Amino acid sequence: MVGKPLDELTAALHALLPADSVITDPVRLRTYECDGLTYHRATPGVVVLPETAEQISGVVRACNDFGVPFVARGSGTGLSGGALPREDGVLIVTSKMRRVLEIDLPNHRAVVEPGVTNLAITEAVRDQGYYYAPDPSSQQICSIGGNVAENSGGAHCLKYGFTVNHIEACEIVTPDGDLVTLDRMDPGYDLLGAFIGSEGTLGIATKITVRLSRTPESVITVLAAYESIEQGGQAVSAIIGAGIVPAAIEMMDALSIEAAEAAVSCSYPEGAGAVLIVELDGPVQEVVRQFERLQEICSGAFELRVADDPAERAAIWRGRKSAFAAVGRISPAYIVQDGVVPRTSLPKVLAAIDRLSQEYGIRVANVFHAGDGNLHPLVLFDDAEPGAGERAEAVSGAILDLCIEHGGSITGEHGVGADKAKYMPKMFSADDLDTMQLVRCAFDPKNLSNPGKIFPTPRLCGEVPGVRKGVHPLVASGQAEQF
Repeated sequence: MVGKPLDELTAALHALLPADSVITDPVRLRTYECDGLTYHRATPGVVVLPETAEQISGVVRACNDFGVPFVARGSGTGLSGGALPREDGVLIVTSKMRRVLEIDLPNHRAVVEPGVTNLAITEAVRDQGYYYAPDPSSQQICSIGGNVAENSGGAHCLKYGFTVNHIEACEIVTPDGDLVTLDRMDPGYDLLGAFIGSEGTLGIATKITVRLSRTPESVITVLAAYESIEQGGQAVSAIIGAGIVPAAIEMMDALSIEAAEAAVSCSYPEGAGAVLIVELDGPVQEVVRQFERLQEICSGAFELRVADDPAERAAIWRGRKSAFAAVGRISPAYIVQDGVVPRTSLPKVLAAIDRLSQEYGIRVANVFHAGDGNLHPLVLFDDAEPGAGERAEAVSGAILDLCIEHGGSITGEHGVGADKAKYMPKMFSADDLDTMQLVRCAFDPKNLSNPGKIFPTPRLCGEVPGVRKGVHPLVASGQAEQF
């Protein structure tokens, strides 16, 4: 049941937006109850579908007037519950804002709206010899606004970096409804860098200037099949140790290969305990030299496949790109995790994950960006089995603990969101978290912009940092959970 402020706000929203852009029907609202991490769900109080930055500004100002929280959402492919809606709030969906506004090839730039899909940017400039480098596995459907919010990466972030390395400017609606532009070239503090990856807590991107890259002169993709994941891990260390910086180094274990075969028939080598996908790109002579060295390093593989044309490369990548969705073929439910460890710790951490799997009776399929130690363990369970979800969540949490213990991080590219907020105090001290909160409060003093994400017990702006006495007001009101 929605409260009076939300009822009054809904009437105001109808005055701001076309009738079909304000959704209150309970059945339609359930479409938006989760993002790609379906384990967390909440039905939004109201959903709006704006088509312009000015409309978003108006909606946010109205939320401020009525003291109602709001959450931004793009294509809903996030994997940390970052776009989990509020039952007492407004969900602002930017999927209708999908225009490519400008292409400026001389300056290697394009300006797009937040609803434009990641892959659509590349498709708009491919014929001119350019592309957009960040490439999440969901790039066909994930939107650039969500990529900015989560600082998304992808298979090729080893060489080319994350979203933050490819954004030149953002027009944003601040949490109080102002429309401002953050530019990489602005003097002073890097506010654009602070905004990218802030998971919707510092405002909503409405126009994004992306950096375009020239299409590499030569690309070679290699698939190496190994009998065990340990052998694949040794090859990864040897590749990096040889001074080769591939565009991508990806690895899949036997269980994830099984899922990919069931889903997309990727025809990876039969009997492989692990497959390693290595992509080299750059000037022809450089790629040739790297490929010759790569063949020597991967000589322990029982099968080596080489692709140097787009169709063959796509065939190799098909299984890896479908891995997350593919596990639905072998498990009724799953949790996608996203932790990071130093490359040298991969063998120990993978062995520990295997022990956790056996201890809890929960299968774990491992897919990861091996080159930079970014793990994506897929924790599989049957949600119809009593207690299975709780065991899966315990395994998922224990994997994050392993990442922290080995000097890594609880997220590499999926964000913290609602799913991993309770792990933040394991990585950061109270003073660290207070400092982060000061940044949030500078942008969002009313704590209305995607509240309850990233931080386990968000402070009220103006509260004195230090050890809190008693119950936090947000906990007492049911708006936050104390861990």
